[in-house]
Amino acid sequence: MTDAMRTRPGSAGQPPGSRDMAGVKALVTGGTSGIGLATAMAFAGHGAEVAVTGRDEQRGRQVAEAIAETGGVADFIAADLHGASAARRLAQAAVARFGRIDVLVNNAGVFPSGPTEQTTKEDFDAVFGLNVRAPYFLVAELAPAMARRGHGAIVNVTTAAAAYGAAGLGLYGASKAALVLLTKAWAAEYGPHGVRVNAVGPGPTRTEGTAPRGDALDRAALAGPARRPGTAEEIAEAIVFLASDRSSFVHGAILPVDGGRVAV
Repeated sequence: MTDAMRTRPGSAGQPPGSRDMAGVKALVTGGTSGIGLATAMAFAGHGAEVAVTGRDEQRGRQVAEAIAETGGVADFIAADLHGASAARRLAQAAVARFGRIDVLVNNAGVFPSGPTEQTTKEDFDAVFGLNVRAPYFLVAELAPAMARRGHGAIVNVTTAAAAYGAAGLGLYGASKAALVLLTKAWAAEYGPHGVRVNAVGPGPTRTEGTAPRGDALDRAALAGPARRPGTAEEIAEAIVFLASDRSSFVHGAILPVDGGRVAV
């Protein structure tokens, strides 16, 4: 178990040991690293039972074990979310293991950058496949059951780059902009049945995935008032809020967690 895994439980919103989400069954995609890992650990710290998904089974087992060591409940479900059928299978597997899913966090994604003319059809399909198609069919599989029960929460992880133009980020930003619109459409579709759908829009965030960008991440963060990159735990804080009853009157919102980048 890594030191990062040791420090995260209970870090979002409430002190360690808080049980304000006791009994909640949550599914977090891309939960073996970065924002997804921080979110899974935070949910567990609030008493939720967490289905963690990802492609790396070893890392997934480590996350589940780390949560168990803190007294939480988690299970890892291996999933490669390329394709509608893969998304539906994941949703069905999570329901089979936990009985139901109350909270879905669509976090798994890829964030490529580069000139438009260098983008291949395969690149394009892969980005939209994971960033748009997978969340779409996870919602299609899980939201109707939430609606029948009269409650549930879906939180989509988008990006600040969906709100402004940036050279080299067209493909990534466009895929997440699609998820922004879907967030609002799903809020209109499922909100009247008790299912709240919202999104967070992270700015530059320091994670394992962004580490190779080095100083470029710090330079990008200088465009926002905070003038620093965020942490995965800061994004998880916002996700837990939107998934919890503390945001019971929030529907269809895109919460920027970006150090103020979209404000300037």
